[in-house]
Amino acid sequence: MNLLAMGRRVFEIEIDSLRLVEKKLGPSFEEAVQRLSDSVAASRKVIVVGVGKSGHVGQKIAATLASTGAPSVVLNAVDAFHGDLGIACEGDAALALSYSGETEELVRLLPYLKRMKVSVIAMTGNLKSTLAQNADTVLDVGVEKEACPHNLAPTSSTTAMLALGDALAMVLLEKRGFQKEDFARLHPGGTLGRNLLLRVGDIMRPREAIVVLPGKATVKEALRQWNRKRAGAAVVVDGGGAVEGIFTHGDFVRRYERDPQVGELPLSAVITSRPVTVRVDKLAVEVLNLFEVHRIDDLIVVDGENRPVGMVDSRDLTMHKLM
Repeated sequence: MNLLAMGRRVFEIEIDSLRLVEKKLGPSFEEAVQRLSDSVAASRKVIVVGVGKSGHVGQKIAATLASTGAPSVVLNAVDAFHGDLGIACEGDAALALSYSGETEELVRLLPYLKRMKVSVIAMTGNLKSTLAQNADTVLDVGVEKEACPHNLAPTSSTTAMLALGDALAMVLLEKRGFQKEDFARLHPGGTLGRNLLLRVGDIMRPREAIVVLPGKATVKEALRQWNRKRAGAAVVVDGGGAVEGIFTHGDFVRRYERDPQVGELPLSAVITSRPVTVRVDKLAVEVLNLFEVHRIDDLIVVDGENRPVGMVDSRDLTMHKLM
């Protein structure tokens, strides 16, 4: 018994099923996204309902929608008849999941959702089913076979539902202009949310902690300032206070090897002109990208007039858990 081959066969069957469902995407998908978008734009919500394995998939879809700014709730089809139907309001959109389209509890629920003027989006593998015939929009998740060797356990079909739910959520996200800052606001407790919410001004070393000197100052003066402030770089500014260049400890060492008298030179003669800078109001994660792309250790933080207001040292990224 080749267990590895059997495992790969499951992947192959489910991948083929996903490709099949992807080919079925058409106007009904666009219509479903529009219905979801209309509900969210009207400050309504998405109600996700399913039974059994479809219900489990529905919970994940609802969580994905909610985490990307589309208010979503899971409605238990059984509990709906014992008071939980009260969560449904006119203008809501319901995403109903049933592969057979004949799940009794869900089918019984349809007239009540319709009566409450909730638009119903069906996700089913049977376009002739009761669910499909009574939904406002139908999404076809029909697959040729399950990955189960007996073609019984929901596998390919639930994977297809999950992928289609992700597609709805991601397209809805883009349609609504949902940005990473919005995502961060909904995930404040996690590392991702914390990192996305941080601004450069939150992680930089303030101006009073860095060395800022005019171009006429000498390298020796920069060394004295480095020792006093325990800094590793000097920001060189022009007469108007805007950034002109940078001179780092590494620059000094390399220059000293060629010219031991470098200490007497003005900074304007040894700086790296037009250094990489970042605006103080930018997201902190952008700092990580700049360090990686330019392979630098010190990043000057500037205001809108290109005046230095602080600096980020590559070591600060670890302290703030950005890397």
